[in-house]
Amino acid sequence: QVQVVESGGGLVQAGGSVRLSCTASGLTNDAIHMGWFRQAPGKEREGITCINWRSGSTQYPDSMLARFTISRDKSKNTLYLQVSSLRTEDAAMYYCAARTTTARDCSVSAPAYDIWGQGAQVTVSS
Repeated sequence: QVQVVESGGGLVQAGGSVRLSCTASGLTNDAIHMGWFRQAPGKEREGITCINWRSGSTQYPDSMLARFTISRDKSKNTLYLQVSSLRTEDAAMYYCAARTTTARDCSVSAPAYDIWGQGAQVTVSS
């Protein structure tokens, strides 16, 4: 059974950067997609980016292209999210998610994923 656990985050100054990590366990093959999402209080969960674990291909909504970067280290079963030029509106709970699939393109839609971590809080000070 695949499980994912986020780490990183915390209090970061506006204009700075942060790197979140997500470690996956229970992986028996690389036919999975993983994604990063965030949810601010009172707002819907928002897709940031995703990656096909096997191929490394990624997807980003246009609004996330400039400051968000997803990457993975297959040897460590770890997914990363680098966020640069942080803004106060980036403050949110950031979630890692996974789904087992052989599809080529990953999705940044939250309902596509059935495995979720507990989240990592990112707070941005102005």
